[in-house]
Amino acid sequence: MHILFITDPLASFKIYKDTTFAMMREAQARGHTVSACEPAQMSWGSGGQVEADVQAITLTGEPLTWYKVDHTARQPLHSFDAIVMRKDPPFDAEFFYATHLLTQAAREGAKVFNKPDALREHPEKLAILEFPQFIGPTLVTRDAAEIRRFHATHQDIILKPLDGMGGMGIFRVKADGLNLGSIIETLNKDGAETVMVQKFLPAIAQGDKRVLVIGGKPVPYSLARIPQGGEVRGNLAAGGKGVAQPLTERDRFIAESLGPILHSRGLLLVGLDVIGDSLTEINVTSPTCFQEIFDQTGFDVAAMFVDALEEALQASLKG
Repeated sequence: MHILFITDPLASFKIYKDTTFAMMREAQARGHTVSACEPAQMSWGSGGQVEADVQAITLTGEPLTWYKVDHTARQPLHSFDAIVMRKDPPFDAEFFYATHLLTQAAREGAKVFNKPDALREHPEKLAILEFPQFIGPTLVTRDAAEIRRFHATHQDIILKPLDGMGGMGIFRVKADGLNLGSIIETLNKDGAETVMVQKFLPAIAQGDKRVLVIGGKPVPYSLARIPQGGEVRGNLAAGGKGVAQPLTERDRFIAESLGPILHSRGLLLVGLDVIGDSLTEINVTSPTCFQEIFDQTGFDVAAMFVDALEEALQASLKG
């Protein structure tokens, strides 16, 4: 099988923790051919097909020069057995346009995971609105007065932009309302942009749990990202400490409830964020934490992913 990974620049990878690297390593270990390109290298022209400047690579096992380029060629995307979209957020305009090119590639016969249409239909902050039975008190608005009323009701709240990643732009406002007006103006750009507001969940002290769902089935361990020092954010990018732990009954119930639904829509890999008993985000663009879970528990998440990828491709051939 020849797999094309659409990624950020390979030189930017921190391979000791990079999930895409773990996927590549497992695929190569099984004898699959690995190639890579960046979204900017994709294009389409009238009378042609979606193509990209693609590097065929071999992983070397060395920590610094971890890959070598075997050759570079311009290739149609449908010529690969599978395409794994692994471009990190933010889900900005260029990411959106890339999903449209991938949708066209799928029309031409490409097998893309996660399905590009599903990436567009499941924005990571807003996708939880479909599942209100699993979330805490939440408000999505650009109206400052609505945010103030939500704060008056719940007293201790979290505000965050809809296009943030890695904990960027997240604010907590306690009962005293300190700086609420300034934070609203910063996030909603004086009413021009929509904001998500959620009741603060004290269980964040035990971690913001990343629950991975692969092929509709939960990985048996989550990675609890625990805030450090005076931080309210547990994100690893914001300095949180990652602690792998078995799924709780509630974690598993949420994952088993959502997993088959999301998988049926073409989402092979999903990262659910759970604080305490509440679902807070559904991550579909480039979910991570494979290596942290493997390093701490020995459970091979990358192997589970490549298993699911191989099964999906077999199913597509039969279908």
